[in-house]
Amino acid sequence: MTSGATAIAHAVVVLCTVPDQQTAQALAHALVSEHLAACINILGPLSSIYQWDGQLEQATEHLLIIKTTTTAYPQLEARLSALHPYEVPEIMALPVSQGAGSYLHWLCASTIKPSA
Repeated sequence: MTSGATAIAHAVVVLCTVPDQQTAQALAHALVSEHLAACINILGPLSSIYQWDGQLEQATEHLLIIKTTTTAYPQLEARLSALHPYEVPEIMALPVSQGAGSYLHWLCASTIKPSA
C-alpha cells in the first residue's frame, strides 16, 4: 500500500465546470467507471462570470470537484477534454498538501496505476 506521504504527493483535486446537471453526471460516471477519478462531487447550479470573445458573459453552470492522482491526471484530462461540450473547458488540477491517510490510500487504490 502507498505510504501516507506518497499518497499525499500523488493526490490532486481537479475543478471543472459544465453547463448542466445531465452533463455533470455523465462525465462523473465516465471518469469514475474508467478509474480516472476516485470520487467526483457535483455542485450547483452556480453562477459563472467570465470574458469570452471580448464579451462579459454570465452563465449557470455546475462544478465538478474531481479527486484523482498525478498518475491518472494526464488520461483524465484527455478524456475530460474529449467528452466535454465546451470549446475550452475549465480543467485545473490543485495539489493536495494535507489529508487523512486512509482516504488518500483509498483514492490512490481507486484510480489507475502506473504502467509497469
